[in-house]
Amino acid sequence: MKYYILFGPPGAGKGTQSLLLTEKYNFIHISTGQLLRDEIANGTKIGQIAKEVIDKGKFVEDQLILEIIDKQICRAPQGTKGFIFDGFPRTISQASAFDKILTDYGNKEINAVLSLEVADELIVERIQKRARIEGREDDSSIETILRRIKTYHSKTEPLIAYYKERGKYYPVRGELSVEEIFNNICKIIDKI
Repeated sequence: MKYYILFGPPGAGKGTQSLLLTEKYNFIHISTGQLLRDEIANGTKIGQIAKEVIDKGKFVEDQLILEIIDKQICRAPQGTKGFIFDGFPRTISQASAFDKILTDYGNKEINAVLSLEVADELIVERIQKRARIEGREDDSSIETILRRIKTYHSKTEPLIAYYKERGKYYPVRGELSVEEIFNNICKIIDKI
């Protein structure tokens, strides 16, 4: 079983690349953002809590996210070749807890963290465009976008050092075309 994390700021293209990688490698795509949006759309208790937190540009509580991730791994059909995690983990504590979950599944570990590196200015443009195209309310406010970017830099970027220390970190230029980014990611996966 392979475990890949697609890492990067909001609007970096993680969702787009995850879908392409899922098709090519027959992996299961787990997007915490999409799982939370589904909970919000369904009006569940988890969705109500998540909406309030996300609207403030903050992250949903670690324990809630870890429960959702664990359930998704458990639900994987027999014969699953691997997973692409999009938007998870977002903090050192989530990464550490996720390492424990994988160990509990039988000495499994992350194969690679594929990090889409994109400048903040381009992130803002991409998120605003996504909001217009997809009608995503969580992407519509510039204040929320800027808070999400700031939160990413303060809470998520420390993961770079965490995964570099473990030899799992692979930077990918995220300002290229979708096809170029995809080809660069595939080269990394094929080498591992």
